[in-house]
Amino acid sequence: MSNDSSKQGFSHLNAADQPVMVDVSGKAETTRVAVAESRVFLPEIVRQQFSGKDIHTAKGAVFQTAILAGIMAAKKTPDLIPLCHTLLLDGCQVEIELEGEEAVVRCTIKTTGKTGVEMEALTGASVAALTIYDMCKAFTHEMVIRQTRLLSKTGGKRDF
Repeated sequence: MSNDSSKQGFSHLNAADQPVMVDVSGKAETTRVAVAESRVFLPEIVRQQFSGKDIHTAKGAVFQTAILAGIMAAKKTPDLIPLCHTLLLDGCQVEIELEGEEAVVRCTIKTTGKTGVEMEALTGASVAALTIYDMCKAFTHEMVIRQTRLLSKTGGKRDF
């Protein structure tokens, strides 16, 4: 299967402008790590529920549940994003901290493979943030998922 996409600048389109999964068979396996972050603004009424290291609601411990949701989502990334490769994840860590008015979610993914894990890290952070919103919406709908972004990636052609 040829992927003549260099003239278009998009690696997921072939010469006929049809979508393709990028052929990574010629790439070397390397250790790849990506870290992504999502930030969720939490109004005062939600922050008042914070005790110890978590927010407690009738649905349970919010951060613990969001961590599990983020890990599960990272593992399902190729089911959610059409042209992502299925990867064996060597590690997935989701951490959530309350910083001022925001819950800061960081998802770190590690694999040894031929393609990066940026989308898995972004998916994990995003779904953890959505879970925080879902579990706290009984208090208010004024929460805002403000930002989801890639913080770093290593192990491919270009580190970021």
